[in-house]
Amino acid sequence: MKVILALLFALAIVAVDCWASERPNIVLIMADDMGYADTGFTGATDIETPNLDALAASGVTFTNGYVTHPYCGPSRAGLLSGRYQQRFGFETNPAYDPSNPYVGIDPSETLFPAKLQKAGYRTGIIGKWHLGAATPFHPNHRGFDYFYGFLGGGHDYFKIDLRQPVKEGYLQALERNGKPAEFDGYLTTALCDDAVDFIESSKGDPFFLYLAFNAPHAPLQAPAEAIAKYSTIKDRKRRLYAAMVDVMDAGIGKVIEALEANDVRENTLVFFLSDNGGPQSSKQQPGKWNGSSNAPFRDGKGSLYDGGVHVPFIASWPRRIEKGTVYNQPVISLDIAATAVALASDRLTAMENMEGVNLIPRLTGDDNASSREFLYWRESGVRWSILNANRTKHVLESPNGKPEMFHLPADRSEQNDRADVEKELALQLHEQWLAWNKLNVDSRIESYRKYHEVRDQFFLDSIPEKAKEQGYSPTPIRTLK
Repeated sequence: MKVILALLFALAIVAVDCWASERPNIVLIMADDMGYADTGFTGATDIETPNLDALAASGVTFTNGYVTHPYCGPSRAGLLSGRYQQRFGFETNPAYDPSNPYVGIDPSETLFPAKLQKAGYRTGIIGKWHLGAATPFHPNHRGFDYFYGFLGGGHDYFKIDLRQPVKEGYLQALERNGKPAEFDGYLTTALCDDAVDFIESSKGDPFFLYLAFNAPHAPLQAPAEAIAKYSTIKDRKRRLYAAMVDVMDAGIGKVIEALEANDVRENTLVFFLSDNGGPQSSKQQPGKWNGSSNAPFRDGKGSLYDGGVHVPFIASWPRRIEKGTVYNQPVISLDIAATAVALASDRLTAMENMEGVNLIPRLTGDDNASSREFLYWRESGVRWSILNANRTKHVLESPNGKPEMFHLPADRSEQNDRADVEKELALQLHEQWLAWNKLNVDSRIESYRKYHEVRDQFFLDSIPEKAKEQGYSPTPIRTLK
C-alpha cells in the first residue's frame, strides 16, 4: 500500500511539473490612442505595420474586439483588474500627483499580474501606468516585480526637464523600480529595448510582460527619419502619427525577435490591442484629432459609439492557436486577464470575481466553452451602452439625448437607429444594463482637469490674508522657455 501511495504521489508531482512546464509566457502589448484602421491587418494602406501584420497572421484576429472604456486610465484599470472598473469606482483619468495616496486604483483590488506572481511568474511592466502615482498604487506594490516607465498618462518622447511645472508629469524623470531613470533617443524605442532586456533576463521562469506604450498618444513627436518616410502624406498630423505608429511597430518586431532568439516564442502568448479608439475632431473640440482613423466606426476616443471602444485586437500563441484564425464573436479586454489567470494557475479561486472569459477554449473549438450574452459600458455615470451576442447595441451617447439602437452586422458605422422600430428589444437591453449597473459604484476619482483646478485654488487660498492685503498677487504658473 505504501508503495502504491508513493507511486501515486510521484505521478502527481510529475503531472504538476508537466502542467507547469506547459504554461505559456504571456506578453501583453497595448498601444495608446491608436485608431482601429491604422494597421495593415485592419486596412491601413498609408501606414506600414509589417510586424503587427505578421503577428496577426501568426495567430487570431478578433474582428470585434472591445475595451471597457473609451479613454486611457479606466480602460487600463479594467484590463489589469479583469473586472469592469465601475465595480470599484475608477471611471476617469486620475491626476498625476505622487503626494496623493487617495487618487488611484483601489488598493483592495487584486490585479491579475499579482495572481500570476503567486503562480510563479516573473512579472514586468514597461511604459505607461496611469493608475495612480502615489505609493499605494505603484506597480511594484500591485503585482509587478519589475517596472520601467512613467506613472502618469503620458510623456514627452525625447526629453526630461525637471525645471518645468509638473502638471501631468510629461517631463518628469522615468523610473526603474522606484528609482529615477533616464532614456536615450526616442522613448518608444527605449521602452522596446527594455522589453527585450526583460525577456532575456527571464530565462528559466515563466514570465508576464506588460508593454504599455504611450504611442501614438500626444504629443505628436517622432524621429526625423521616420517622419521623412511618410513625406507623401500631406496632412501634418497624419504624417507624424504614421511615423509614431511605424516606430512602435518596429519596436514590437524587436520584442518578437527576442522571444525567438531566446527559444520561447512557440510557447509565448502575445496579445496586442489599443486602450481606446483614436481621438477625432468635433465641433466642441476641433483640434482633438491626433491623425488617426477609426474607419468604418463612428466617432472616437471618449465616445461610446464603436469608434471609442472597438479596437485592433489580436493574439498569437504558435503552440495552441492556429495561424490565420479570424474570430468574429465579440471579445473584450477583460478576457485577457481571465485567459492569463486560467493558463497560469491551477486554482479555481484565482478566477474569483473576474468578469472576462478564457479565450483559448473558444479558439480551439471546445464545445464546453461557456457563452456570453452581453458586454457593458458606462462613462461618467450617465452615458451607457450594452452589446448583445447578436451584436445589437443599445447606447445613450449624450446625456441630453435619447437612447439609440444599432444592429452592427448591417450597420458598422451606427447610422441607422432602430430604437423606435424595435422598442421591445431596446427595452430588454436597457433593463439588462440597469441590472448590471446595480453592482457598480460612483466614480471615486475626480477628473484630472477638475483636480488641478481644486488643487490650484487650494494653494492660492493658502496665501495669508496679510500678504494679500500688502499687495501680493501671485502670477499664474507658465511653462518656462
